[in-house]
Amino acid sequence: MDRNNLEAKVSLCDDFQKEVSQILIRHKSILDIMTKLDEYNARINRAVAKSVTTCGCLEINAHRQNFDSDSFGKLPLSAKSHVEGNICDSCSDVLEEEIGSYMFYLAALCDTLEISLQDVLEKEFERARTLGIYSLK
Repeated sequence: MDRNNLEAKVSLCDDFQKEVSQILIRHKSILDIMTKLDEYNARINRAVAKSVTTCGCLEINAHRQNFDSDSFGKLPLSAKSHVEGNICDSCSDVLEEEIGSYMFYLAALCDTLEISLQDVLEKEFERARTLGIYSLK
């Protein structure tokens, strides 16, 4: 990733958090923010479920994960998402909207607690980069 692209993404994250802090009025209480995060988490889950049950663009074929303990390095290749099919444009639009709303309230939570969302992302990215598959997430 080139430096200009990285700086633009850093600016976008910081700008988003600042914008949220300026426009959040109705649900400013930490309790409101926490319950809104729960609400939009549920809405994301429901949108995925509706992609399966109503639209049918996705299917879930879940079964026990078959991890080969002999080769830890191959775990990412053997783990399955259990999702089959491709999400349609309509379902994708709904999911993007719900994820966007979730991110709005996540930025609000960070702002309320004086935590930089950008710093959180950078630290998590660095942990993922450093630990790789050994993070076991």
